[in-house]
Amino acid sequence: MNMKNHIHVIQSVDEGSIAREMGIEPGDRLLSINGNEIEDIFDYRYYIADELVVLLIEKANGERWELEIEKEEWEDLGLEFEQGLMDEYKSCHNKCIFCFIDQMPPGMRDTLYFKDDDSRLSFLQGNYVTLTNMGDHDIRRIVKYHMEPINISFQTMNPELRCRMLNNRFAGEALKKVDVLYEAGIEMNGQIVLCKGINDRAELEYSIRELTKYLPHLRSVSVVPVGLSKYREGLERLEPFTKEDAKAVLETIHSWQERLYPQCGLHFIHASDEWYVLAGEEFPPEETYDGYLQLENGVGMLRLLYDEFAEALKEVEGDTYERELSLATGFLAYPHIERLSKLMREKFPRTCVHVYPIRNDFFGEMITVSGLITARDLMAQLKGRSLGERLLIPCNMLKADEDVFLDDFSVADVENALQIGVHVVKSGGRDLLEAMVS
Repeated sequence: MNMKNHIHVIQSVDEGSIAREMGIEPGDRLLSINGNEIEDIFDYRYYIADELVVLLIEKANGERWELEIEKEEWEDLGLEFEQGLMDEYKSCHNKCIFCFIDQMPPGMRDTLYFKDDDSRLSFLQGNYVTLTNMGDHDIRRIVKYHMEPINISFQTMNPELRCRMLNNRFAGEALKKVDVLYEAGIEMNGQIVLCKGINDRAELEYSIRELTKYLPHLRSVSVVPVGLSKYREGLERLEPFTKEDAKAVLETIHSWQERLYPQCGLHFIHASDEWYVLAGEEFPPEETYDGYLQLENGVGMLRLLYDEFAEALKEVEGDTYERELSLATGFLAYPHIERLSKLMREKFPRTCVHVYPIRNDFFGEMITVSGLITARDLMAQLKGRSLGERLLIPCNMLKADEDVFLDDFSVADVENALQIGVHVVKSGGRDLLEAMVS
């Protein structure tokens, strides 16, 4: 067995674990389980599920230990590895005409320029994959381990157009892999990044029609507008959508929802929140979102925020305490946060929340989501404004699990610059209300 490419260094061993009892230590290397080479975390979890497990461990001095372990089925061994995935992340080799990473300015941290296209991250973290980076081996492993849901960036079901949009001559052929996943009963979600004059209108109609063939295993497909930053020099010219364009997109999506829901009990095709804001239309009711299957893709976030906020407000006792605070958000959410602030004042009449929309000077004014606001824009536009006792910011402005903005400034940097405490608010409506009136 060739194990040169898949040797996994153990970073830590849990106290009181089976591995600790067997004498396994940090720095030891896992070579195989039950004679099987371990490619990544999915192989590891699959093979340690047995009641009888044989580990091949290489100690720091080069000795190899074969350890036979009897345990309960699915009982963990207590090992943590240097790489959480136990493998390198797979990067994307496409040159998509809509790729936001290609629209990033130079000089930012290296991780922001990494284009992942890894089916394992699709399962673990909800990332979207194009299928162009997956071979038959990858598809077989998805089926073997029943890794679902798998989130797929379709963009279009026209093979020739997909090759053009992804700048990859194999992108159209890659769509055949969806057939394999469908036949295996793998649950999927999809995404279409809509580009004006390219994959919209008749092409969008065609793509939706073709994608419905994968129901019910393809549970949902979101349609999101292309994000256009000011850093597009040398890239294909793309036009922003207008209000009329947004209305046409919504008309297409709503007509398909009305057709599909009576047939399969799913609305299936969903518009991201940006379309409703651009069209000046109200968000549809909660039941239209089929359980918010595409929430992380910006589908239904503002509807859910409003409903959770309103429900939480019904359950709390109002008061007349005097409070003054501020909240920063993007232009997309601004009118809706302002609306919630006014709703809150019906029960908390002496609570004043200054809601400030932050213009995205860093990426360009066409970027209106709060998740792409930098600390520099935040500090520059709030300097000298009435901020009250504290400043509220949504958690999506920060790097996951860290108090760091996209431009590497920290929350502490913002606090020092504005001379005010910053409170990071989780994404739920209840969290927002509590932050306002606590």
